[in-house]
Amino acid sequence: MTVITISTVGFAEVKRLSSGGQVFTIFLIIGSFGIFAYILSSLTQAILSGDLNLFYKLYRIVNTIDKLEGHTIICGFGRNGRRAAHKLEAYKKSFVVIENDQSIIEKYLENKDIPYIVGDATDDEVLKSAGILKADSIITTLAKDADNVYVVISARTLNKKLTIISRASNESAESKLKAIGASSVVLPEGVGGAHMATLTVSPNIVEFLDHISVEGSSAINLEEVELHNLINEASVSKLHELEIRTKTGCTVIGLKTADGEYIINPSSDIELSSQTKLFVLGKPEEIKKLAAIISES
Repeated sequence: MTVITISTVGFAEVKRLSSGGQVFTIFLIIGSFGIFAYILSSLTQAILSGDLNLFYKLYRIVNTIDKLEGHTIICGFGRNGRRAAHKLEAYKKSFVVIENDQSIIEKYLENKDIPYIVGDATDDEVLKSAGILKADSIITTLAKDADNVYVVISARTLNKKLTIISRASNESAESKLKAIGASSVVLPEGVGGAHMATLTVSPNIVEFLDHISVEGSSAINLEEVELHNLINEASVSKLHELEIRTKTGCTVIGLKTADGEYIINPSSDIELSSQTKLFVLGKPEEIKKLAAIISES
């Protein structure tokens, strides 16, 4: 009879109710109707206010992040963070943003198709939520050097193989960040100053370099090629044997050996191993040909 009452089906009584049973049924009907009205009003309010849509979006973001592997985590979505995200998007590299400034979230993240987490990047649990255990790299662009130091320590502790790129505001912070595990440290002010000085000394060189990019939309692209797919682990080949220029039109301008040595304009007779990395220049269509050869190998 309780189920009949709550469901508003309204069949006849199973048995005659006593006076106490009738009073109980009255409160049961009023209570059930009140609960139903509350649920309906809450659902309507959620739909009209956008809370339901936001909840669904956050749920979708969490699922997206859970599926990511080999991605990049960007800590802070200020000026430097947004530029990093733009470059990663151009290079079709998946990434997750961690940001706790609500104004930045509302302006740059809420209405964009960018996976993000609202939280403090110095918190280990937030880093884990961003998938740091499966990530390939992390870029920390927080305003305070102390926060960047903390993120670097946490990231290196959680993932030993992680590539960590950190922002620093001065040379003292740069040395500390490298000492605690940062793979590379960038001083935005220093880079900007050096770029402006180069513009006064060699403006044509800077203009030429501006035409070279890692983005597929540029006229000339610079690409890093790993040879483990082209060369067997146990074998050693010479550069001319790969026939990269003949097959794709790309030009090899340098390489990094297995020992970490950089060689500019290498000889065609130089020996390569599967651990060697090549740096090639080419047009977008030439880079695509090279990528196709690598993927087929």
